Amino acid sequence: MSTREAQIARFWSNYLSELEKARVRQDCRRWYVVRAERFLEWIQPRRLAQLTADDVSKYLSEVGRDTSLEGWQFVQVVDAIRILGVTASAPWVERLDWGYWQDSARTLAPEHPTVARDYGPEVDGLEPQGPMTNLSAVREAHRELADRMVTEIRRRGYAIRTEQNYLDWVLRFIAFHGGRSPTELGEADVGRFLDWLAVKRRVAASTQNQALNALLFLFREVLKRDQVKFGDFARAKRPKRLPTVLTKGEVARLLEALEGEYRLMASLAYGAGLRLMEVLRLRVQDLDFGHKQIEVRNAKGGRDRLVPLPELLIPQLLVHLEAVQAQHQEDLAIGCGAVYLPDALARQRPNANREWIWQYVFPSARLSVDPRSGKTRRQHVHETGLQKKIKLAAEAAGISKRVGVHTMRHSFATHLLEDGYDIRTVQELLGHADVSTTMIYTHVLNRGGQGVRSPLDRLG
Repeated sequence: MSTREAQIARFWSNYLSELEKARVRQDCRRWYVVRAERFLEWIQPRRLAQLTADDVSKYLSEVGRDTSLEGWQFVQVVDAIRILGVTASAPWVERLDWGYWQDSARTLAPEHPTVARDYGPEVDGLEPQGPMTNLSAVREAHRELADRMVTEIRRRGYAIRTEQNYLDWVLRFIAFHGGRSPTELGEADVGRFLDWLAVKRRVAASTQNQALNALLFLFREVLKRDQVKFGDFARAKRPKRLPTVLTKGEVARLLEALEGEYRLMASLAYGAGLRLMEVLRLRVQDLDFGHKQIEVRNAKGGRDRLVPLPELLIPQLLVHLEAVQAQHQEDLAIGCGAVYLPDALARQRPNANREWIWQYVFPSARLSVDPRSGKTRRQHVHETGLQKKIKLAAEAAGISKRVGVHTMRHSFATHLLEDGYDIRTVQELLGHADVSTTMIYTHVLNRGGQGVRSPLDRLG
């Protein structure tokens, strides 16, 4: 055996050892080797140590355009290359956000709120929860009623989350009563169902109210029983809770613990007071660099609003969009480049889905084929990636609070009030319909350490 052959054999032996350390199953290791070998063929004649993080990202982007790969297979490709870099002690291993590429393996499901209305009047894929099982069978048995309800909801322009939740509660209501049609049920039956939710299931007040609103909609708007009243049932207690708010120092530490696109997304959530899905659904045209503002379209309640675009983020966003545009051009070159558009716009302008201004600011690293429509698209990144990253960043930053994406929005509102902005301005920026919702942040300011001096401090 030549020296070169001995070096190669030793390298692959070390690679297998790294696979074992990473707890890769024995029956999967050969596939890791195959995927690593394909990557090595792609980089020829260069060596692993000569590559940059951009080189590896380019390869993963190309693999991400292969829509025949399942999500778990794409994760396998990412892991195979990462472990290959670890084996070679390549510097680019530390510079890539491997979590971003792994998270990109998870594409938006057909029932995801971003795309669920792209399939006509039916809403399938609702999974049963709690003790009432086989809701899909209930949906099928009462398909005409369910379709009528969906039609009425969409006629009023309700959010897709509301549509899914209302339909889900109606199916649960039917299942609770043994599959009987709501046309055979009345106020007492509704009361028993709501009692059961509060007393037996001990659901939150907001959950019981959502079920109540769904059933009110069913009876009044779908079944046209306008005089129905649901007043006699046990009410779940609504606990009064204050939002978790970070200090400005904690926000800075949290953002410092994030990297790449996730830091940019979290910075927008805090710097503009955006909700999770508002960040992920941002389109290129929503960023107004000239006026330093962001247009949040079709937010909660179907309202649009304007929020500030932090000046600090503008250089980073411009660099980020340059890379996204290059990716979009490559997608167009292979006949892809389409993005999801709302129903009406998609019908009026069938080619708009390939225009640059409609692309997502934070697209997924992978193209995906929808199993029902067969359309190949690049969706926005999945929300679980940012949620997970923020939780891990909070732990890394030593923040002993329960932190999520929405915590950034709470902190945005509280810090604006601390800086002297009036409550109405904050209400408008948050998109609250009622100022009483925004008033919760004044409680955060006026209670506890800031609003009251502890009597213990007065003893000295």
